[in-house]
Amino acid sequence: MKTKAEIMDAQAVNRTLLRLTHEVLEKHHGTEDLVIIGIRNRGDSLARRMIKFIKEIEGTDVPLGVLDITLYRDDFQRFSETAVVQETIIPFDISNKKVILVDDVLYTGRTIRAALDALIDFGRPAIIQLAVFVDRGHRELPIKADYVGKNIPTADNEQVKVHVKEVDNEDCVLLIEQ
Repeated sequence: MKTKAEIMDAQAVNRTLLRLTHEVLEKHHGTEDLVIIGIRNRGDSLARRMIKFIKEIEGTDVPLGVLDITLYRDDFQRFSETAVVQETIIPFDISNKKVILVDDVLYTGRTIRAALDALIDFGRPAIIQLAVFVDRGHRELPIKADYVGKNIPTADNEQVKVHVKEVDNEDCVLLIEQ
């Protein structure tokens, strides 16, 4: 795999995430009953940053959850010997809450399907909406994001990598050729 292009630099990443946060707040007219849940490994980092932006914009604390979907994947059996299951941390009841599920890249939709299955184990939210940093297309399931940072159409031999400081020591979005 080789890097084909840098699609977004650190400044663009920050600006896009701030815009996504504003869109969520505008749609929900504030933060009442709002919770943010990030999908590991990069969606949770993006979700933490959204929580910080919400605090700066609204002056309120919004509950943050972190979801590991490893055991809910439909391909778990294929890689179960090498899979690393991490902790899911949702220290609040999601029943009747407005859940914003955050992920880095929306591709086939299978990660989101697994996340929805996992979330329902924690309660019955009033609504679940999806915020993705990048939508690259190629859906295999009928899943659509409510909030999209950037649409990046890709070819089958390309991949989009969102790098975040917390995991990758840098903020950027790369287009990778396989």
